[in-house]
Amino acid sequence: MSTDGSSVDPRREARERTGDRFDVRVLEPSPPASTAPPLFADDPVQDSDGSERPVLAPVPVVGAATTWDDLAHDEPDLAPWCADRWLGAWRPLVLPPDRDALVATRTSWHTLAEHVVAPARYRANGKIGLRFTRGGFGTPFFGADEQVRVGVDGLTHVVAGAATLHPLTTVRAAADALGIQTGAPTDVYTPTTPLEPDAPLLVVGAAARFLADWFGFAASVLEALRADAGNLSPARVQLWPEHFDLSFDFGDEAAGRRATYGASPGDAEHPEPYVYVSPWTPHSETFWNEGSFAALGLAAFADHADQRGAALDFFARARAELSG
Repeated sequence: MSTDGSSVDPRREARERTGDRFDVRVLEPSPPASTAPPLFADDPVQDSDGSERPVLAPVPVVGAATTWDDLAHDEPDLAPWCADRWLGAWRPLVLPPDRDALVATRTSWHTLAEHVVAPARYRANGKIGLRFTRGGFGTPFFGADEQVRVGVDGLTHVVAGAATLHPLTTVRAAADALGIQTGAPTDVYTPTTPLEPDAPLLVVGAAARFLADWFGFAASVLEALRADAGNLSPARVQLWPEHFDLSFDFGDEAAGRRATYGASPGDAEHPEPYVYVSPWTPHSETFWNEGSFAALGLAAFADHADQRGAALDFFARARAELSG
Protein backbone atom coordinates (compact mmCIF):
# COMPACT_ATOMS: atom_id res chain seq x y z
CA MET A 1 0.00 0.00 0.00
CA SER A 2 0.99 3.60 -0.53
CA THR A 3 2.12 5.78 2.34
CA ASP A 4 -0.40 8.43 1.21
CA GLY A 5 -3.36 6.10 1.74
CA SER A 6 -3.90 5.34 -1.96
CA SER A 7 -3.56 1.91 -3.48
CA VAL A 8 -0.53 1.19 -5.65
CA ASP A 9 -2.79 -1.18 -7.63
CA PRO A 10 -6.32 0.29 -7.84
CA ARG A 11 -7.65 -2.53 -10.01
CA ARG A 12 -6.48 -5.22 -7.60
CA GLU A 13 -7.88 -3.24 -4.67
CA ALA A 14 -11.25 -3.00 -6.47
CA ARG A 15 -11.26 -6.72 -7.21
CA GLU A 16 -10.57 -7.51 -3.55
CA ARG A 17 -13.14 -4.96 -2.38
CA THR A 18 -15.85 -6.79 -4.35
CA GLY A 19 -14.82 -10.26 -3.27
CA ASP A 20 -13.27 -11.19 -6.62
CA ARG A 21 -16.76 -11.42 -8.17
CA PHE A 22 -16.06 -9.26 -11.23
CA ASP A 23 -13.70 -8.41 -14.05
CA VAL A 24 -13.27 -4.91 -12.63
CA ARG A 25 -12.52 -1.67 -14.47
CA VAL A 26 -11.49 1.50 -12.63
CA LEU A 27 -10.65 5.06 -13.66
CA GLU A 28 -7.17 5.13 -12.15
CA PRO A 29 -4.02 3.76 -13.77
CA SER A 30 -3.09 0.27 -12.62
CA PRO A 31 0.01 -1.89 -13.06
CA PRO A 32 1.64 -3.56 -14.83
CA ALA A 33 3.21 -0.90 -17.00
CA SER A 34 2.01 -1.16 -20.58
CA THR A 35 4.64 -1.61 -23.30
CA ALA A 36 2.10 -1.54 -26.13
CA PRO A 37 2.40 1.34 -28.59
CA PRO A 38 1.23 3.90 -29.35
CA LEU A 39 -0.02 4.97 -25.90
CA PHE A 40 1.99 2.77 -23.50
CA ALA A 41 -0.87 3.01 -20.98
CA ASP A 42 -3.70 0.87 -19.70
CA ASP A 43 -7.26 1.60 -20.80
CA PRO A 44 -9.28 2.26 -17.64
CA VAL A 45 -12.63 1.03 -18.92
CA GLN A 46 -11.76 -1.45 -21.67
CA ASP A 47 -8.84 -3.54 -20.43
CA SER A 48 -9.93 -6.94 -19.12
CA ASP A 49 -8.21 -9.07 -16.51
CA GLY A 50 -8.70 -12.05 -18.82
CA SER A 51 -11.21 -13.77 -16.61
CA GLU A 52 -14.73 -14.87 -17.50
CA ARG A 53 -16.26 -13.01 -14.58
CA PRO A 54 -18.96 -10.41 -15.34
CA VAL A 55 -17.60 -6.96 -16.16
CA LEU A 56 -17.97 -4.19 -13.58
CA ALA A 57 -17.13 -0.79 -15.10
CA PRO A 58 -17.22 2.90 -14.11
CA VAL A 59 -19.46 3.71 -17.10
CA PRO A 60 -21.77 1.65 -19.31
CA VAL A 61 -19.59 -0.20 -21.82
CA VAL A 62 -20.33 -2.99 -24.26
CA GLY A 63 -20.33 -6.29 -22.41
CA ALA A 64 -20.53 -4.77 -18.92
CA ALA A 65 -22.87 -6.59 -16.57
CA THR A 66 -23.23 -3.57 -14.30
CA THR A 67 -21.65 -0.28 -13.29
CA TRP A 68 -20.11 0.69 -9.99
CA ASP A 69 -22.90 3.20 -9.45
CA ASP A 70 -25.55 0.51 -9.82
CA LEU A 71 -23.62 -1.80 -7.52
CA ALA A 72 -23.30 0.97 -4.92
CA HIS A 73 -27.09 1.38 -4.95
CA ASP A 74 -27.53 -2.35 -4.40
CA GLU A 75 -24.76 -2.53 -1.80
CA PRO A 76 -24.85 0.76 0.16
CA ASP A 77 -21.77 -0.10 2.22
CA LEU A 78 -19.80 0.22 -1.01
CA ALA A 79 -21.05 3.75 -1.78
CA PRO A 80 -18.44 5.80 0.16
CA TRP A 81 -15.62 3.75 -1.35
CA CYS A 82 -17.00 4.33 -4.86
CA ALA A 83 -17.61 8.04 -4.26
CA ASP A 84 -14.03 8.54 -3.08
CA ARG A 85 -12.75 7.11 -6.37
CA TRP A 86 -15.38 8.67 -8.67
CA LEU A 87 -16.68 5.28 -9.69
CA GLY A 88 -20.28 5.84 -8.57
CA ALA A 89 -22.48 7.14 -5.75
CA TRP A 90 -21.51 10.54 -7.08
CA ARG A 91 -20.99 13.38 -4.64
CA PRO A 92 -21.61 17.01 -5.70
CA LEU A 93 -18.80 19.36 -6.59
CA VAL A 94 -18.63 22.40 -4.33
CA LEU A 95 -16.20 25.21 -5.11
CA PRO A 96 -14.00 26.20 -2.14
CA PRO A 97 -14.76 29.75 -0.99
CA ASP A 98 -11.18 31.03 -1.33
CA ARG A 99 -10.65 31.64 -5.05
CA ASP A 100 -7.08 32.89 -4.54
CA ALA A 101 -6.17 29.63 -2.81
CA LEU A 102 -7.75 27.66 -5.64
CA VAL A 103 -5.75 29.56 -8.28
CA ALA A 104 -2.51 29.24 -6.31
CA THR A 105 -2.97 25.51 -5.73
CA ARG A 106 -3.96 24.92 -9.35
CA THR A 107 -0.88 26.82 -10.53
CA SER A 108 1.40 24.79 -8.24
CA TRP A 109 -0.05 21.50 -9.44
CA HIS A 110 0.10 22.67 -13.06
CA THR A 111 3.76 23.61 -12.61
CA LEU A 112 4.53 20.15 -11.24
CA ALA A 113 2.63 18.51 -14.09
CA GLU A 114 4.65 20.38 -16.72
CA HIS A 115 8.10 20.38 -15.15
CA VAL A 116 8.26 17.19 -13.05
CA VAL A 117 5.44 14.66 -13.47
CA ALA A 118 5.11 14.52 -17.28
CA PRO A 119 8.92 14.64 -17.74
CA ALA A 120 9.26 11.63 -15.42
CA ARG A 121 7.07 9.61 -17.77
CA TYR A 122 8.58 11.13 -20.90
CA ARG A 123 12.09 9.95 -20.06
CA ALA A 124 10.83 6.35 -19.98
CA ASN A 125 8.70 6.09 -23.12
CA GLY A 126 8.43 9.50 -24.81
CA LYS A 127 4.83 10.02 -23.64
CA ILE A 128 3.49 12.97 -21.65
CA GLY A 129 -0.20 12.09 -21.09
CA LEU A 130 -1.34 12.02 -17.47
CA ARG A 131 -4.46 10.72 -15.71
CA PHE A 132 -6.79 11.21 -12.79
CA THR A 133 -5.59 9.40 -9.70
CA ARG A 134 -7.37 9.18 -6.36
CA GLY A 135 -6.77 12.48 -4.60
CA GLY A 136 -5.15 14.21 -7.56
CA PHE A 137 -3.41 13.31 -10.81
CA GLY A 138 -0.46 11.29 -11.97
CA THR A 139 1.15 9.16 -14.64
CA PRO A 140 0.12 5.79 -15.98
CA PHE A 141 2.55 3.11 -14.85
CA PHE A 142 5.78 3.07 -16.84
CA GLY A 143 9.20 1.44 -16.83
CA ALA A 144 9.66 -0.99 -13.94
CA ASP A 145 6.07 -0.51 -12.74
CA GLU A 146 6.85 3.07 -11.78
CA GLN A 147 4.29 5.81 -11.18
CA VAL A 148 4.33 9.44 -10.05
CA ARG A 149 1.29 11.00 -8.39
CA VAL A 150 0.48 14.43 -6.99
CA GLY A 151 -2.23 14.68 -4.36
CA VAL A 152 -3.43 16.58 -1.34
CA ASP A 153 -0.74 15.02 0.85
CA GLY A 154 2.21 15.49 -1.49
CA LEU A 155 4.15 13.73 -4.24
CA THR A 156 4.00 9.93 -4.29
CA HIS A 157 6.61 7.88 -6.14
CA VAL A 158 5.76 4.22 -6.74
CA VAL A 159 8.38 1.73 -7.87
CA ALA A 160 7.62 -2.00 -8.18
CA GLY A 161 4.81 -1.90 -5.62
CA ALA A 162 6.55 0.28 -3.03
CA ALA A 163 5.34 3.86 -2.58
CA THR A 164 7.14 6.79 -0.97
CA LEU A 165 5.42 10.05 -0.08
CA HIS A 166 7.32 13.33 -0.35
CA PRO A 167 6.12 16.74 0.86
CA LEU A 168 5.51 19.41 -1.77
CA THR A 169 7.95 22.25 -1.19
CA THR A 170 9.59 23.25 -4.48
CA VAL A 171 9.85 21.98 -8.04
CA ARG A 172 13.53 21.18 -7.50
CA ALA A 173 12.80 19.12 -4.40
CA ALA A 174 10.09 17.18 -6.26
CA ALA A 175 12.41 16.43 -9.16
CA ASP A 176 15.22 15.44 -6.79
CA ALA A 177 12.87 12.99 -5.07
CA LEU A 178 12.37 11.28 -8.43
CA GLY A 179 16.02 11.48 -9.45
CA ILE A 180 15.33 13.61 -12.54
CA GLN A 181 16.12 17.07 -13.81
CA THR A 182 13.48 19.79 -13.66
CA GLY A 183 11.99 21.20 -16.83
CA ALA A 184 9.43 20.36 -19.50
CA PRO A 185 10.40 18.43 -22.66
CA THR A 186 10.14 21.52 -24.85
CA ASP A 187 10.47 19.48 -28.04
CA VAL A 188 6.97 18.13 -27.22
CA TYR A 189 5.17 21.10 -25.65
CA THR A 190 5.77 24.69 -24.68
CA PRO A 191 5.13 25.04 -20.94
CA THR A 192 2.66 27.68 -19.81
CA THR A 193 4.01 27.90 -16.26
CA PRO A 194 7.44 29.41 -15.53
CA LEU A 195 10.23 27.14 -14.33
CA GLU A 196 11.34 28.60 -11.00
CA PRO A 197 12.89 25.54 -9.35
CA ASP A 198 13.28 27.01 -5.88
CA ALA A 199 10.06 29.03 -5.66
CA PRO A 200 7.77 27.72 -2.90
CA LEU A 201 4.80 25.64 -4.03
CA LEU A 202 1.53 26.70 -2.43
CA VAL A 203 -1.01 23.92 -1.93
CA VAL A 204 -4.07 24.64 0.21
CA GLY A 205 -5.88 21.54 1.44
CA ALA A 206 -9.46 22.52 0.59
CA ALA A 207 -8.44 23.73 -2.87
CA ALA A 208 -6.41 20.58 -3.55
CA ARG A 209 -9.30 18.36 -2.50
CA PHE A 210 -11.60 20.24 -4.86
CA LEU A 211 -9.15 19.92 -7.76
CA ALA A 212 -8.83 16.19 -7.09
CA ASP A 213 -12.61 15.87 -7.17
CA TRP A 214 -12.80 17.96 -10.35
CA PHE A 215 -10.41 15.60 -12.11
CA GLY A 216 -12.36 12.58 -10.84
CA PHE A 217 -15.63 14.14 -12.00
CA ALA A 218 -14.07 14.96 -15.38
CA ALA A 219 -12.67 11.46 -15.84
CA SER A 220 -16.03 9.85 -15.05
CA VAL A 221 -17.94 12.15 -17.43
CA LEU A 222 -15.46 11.96 -20.30
CA GLU A 223 -15.16 8.18 -20.05
CA ALA A 224 -18.96 7.95 -20.25
CA LEU A 225 -18.86 10.13 -23.35
CA ARG A 226 -16.04 8.06 -24.86
CA ALA A 227 -18.01 4.86 -24.27
CA ASP A 228 -20.90 6.42 -26.18
CA ALA A 229 -18.72 7.54 -29.12
CA GLY A 230 -19.12 4.22 -30.91
CA ASN A 231 -17.23 3.98 -34.19
CA LEU A 232 -16.35 7.70 -34.33
CA SER A 233 -12.65 7.03 -33.63
CA PRO A 234 -12.51 8.22 -30.02
CA ALA A 235 -9.05 8.95 -28.67
CA ARG A 236 -8.03 8.11 -25.11
CA VAL A 237 -8.94 10.43 -22.24
CA GLN A 238 -5.77 12.03 -20.92
CA LEU A 239 -4.72 14.93 -18.72
CA TRP A 240 -2.42 17.12 -20.78
CA PRO A 241 0.33 18.80 -18.74
CA GLU A 242 0.58 21.96 -20.86
CA HIS A 243 -3.18 22.68 -20.67
CA PHE A 244 -3.68 20.94 -17.32
CA ASP A 245 -7.07 19.63 -18.39
CA LEU A 246 -8.60 16.26 -19.17
CA SER A 247 -9.79 15.81 -22.74
CA PHE A 248 -10.19 13.52 -25.73
CA ASP A 249 -11.45 13.91 -29.27
CA PHE A 250 -13.81 12.01 -31.54
CA GLY A 251 -16.05 12.53 -34.56
CA ASP A 252 -15.92 12.47 -38.35
CA GLU A 253 -13.12 14.85 -39.30
CA ALA A 254 -13.88 14.78 -43.03
CA ALA A 255 -17.46 15.90 -42.32
CA GLY A 256 -16.29 18.70 -40.03
CA ARG A 257 -17.67 16.98 -36.94
CA ARG A 258 -14.55 16.03 -35.04
CA ALA A 259 -13.96 17.98 -31.85
CA THR A 260 -12.07 17.91 -28.58
CA TYR A 261 -14.25 17.39 -25.51
CA GLY A 262 -12.70 18.38 -22.23
CA ALA A 263 -12.88 19.63 -18.66
CA SER A 264 -10.55 22.33 -17.35
CA PRO A 265 -9.96 23.23 -13.69
CA GLY A 266 -9.68 26.86 -14.83
CA ASP A 267 -7.04 28.96 -16.51
CA ALA A 268 -5.84 32.55 -16.91
CA GLU A 269 -9.00 33.55 -18.79
CA HIS A 270 -11.43 31.38 -16.81
CA PRO A 271 -10.81 31.54 -13.07
CA GLU A 272 -13.28 28.75 -12.31
CA PRO A 273 -13.58 25.22 -13.74
CA TYR A 274 -15.50 24.56 -16.93
CA VAL A 275 -16.32 21.86 -19.47
CA TYR A 276 -15.78 22.64 -23.13
CA VAL A 277 -16.00 21.46 -26.72
CA SER A 278 -13.52 22.70 -29.32
CA PRO A 279 -14.36 21.79 -32.96
CA TRP A 280 -11.48 20.96 -35.25
CA THR A 281 -13.32 22.76 -38.07
CA PRO A 282 -14.47 26.34 -37.31
CA HIS A 283 -18.20 26.78 -36.74
CA SER A 284 -20.04 30.09 -36.67
CA GLU A 285 -23.22 29.15 -34.78
CA THR A 286 -24.00 31.10 -31.62
CA PHE A 287 -23.57 27.94 -29.52
CA TRP A 288 -19.81 28.47 -29.65
CA ASN A 289 -19.83 31.12 -26.94
CA GLU A 290 -16.05 31.37 -26.63
CA GLY A 291 -15.52 32.13 -30.31
CA SER A 292 -13.65 29.04 -31.43
CA PHE A 293 -15.15 26.75 -28.79
CA ALA A 294 -18.07 26.38 -26.40
CA ALA A 295 -17.74 26.33 -22.63
CA LEU A 296 -20.02 25.73 -19.66
CA GLY A 297 -18.70 26.95 -16.31
CA LEU A 298 -19.24 24.97 -13.13
CA ALA A 299 -21.28 27.85 -11.73
CA ALA A 300 -23.89 27.17 -14.42
CA PHE A 301 -24.53 23.62 -13.22
CA ALA A 302 -23.22 23.56 -9.64
CA ASP A 303 -26.77 23.56 -8.25
CA HIS A 304 -27.99 20.88 -10.65
CA ALA A 305 -29.21 17.74 -8.92
CA ASP A 306 -27.23 15.68 -11.45
CA GLN A 307 -24.02 17.54 -12.23
CA ARG A 308 -22.63 14.74 -14.36
CA GLY A 309 -25.89 14.63 -16.31
CA ALA A 310 -25.72 18.40 -16.86
CA ALA A 311 -22.19 18.12 -18.25
CA LEU A 312 -23.17 15.22 -20.49
CA ASP A 313 -26.19 17.19 -21.72
CA PHE A 314 -23.87 20.03 -22.69
CA PHE A 315 -21.67 17.62 -24.62
CA ALA A 316 -24.75 16.12 -26.29
CA ARG A 317 -25.88 19.55 -27.43
CA ALA A 318 -22.42 20.22 -28.87
CA ARG A 319 -22.59 16.94 -30.82
CA ALA A 320 -25.98 17.98 -32.16
CA GLU A 321 -24.63 21.38 -33.20
CA LEU A 322 -21.72 19.73 -34.98
CA SER A 323 -24.14 17.48 -36.81
CA GLY A 324 -26.03 20.49 -38.13
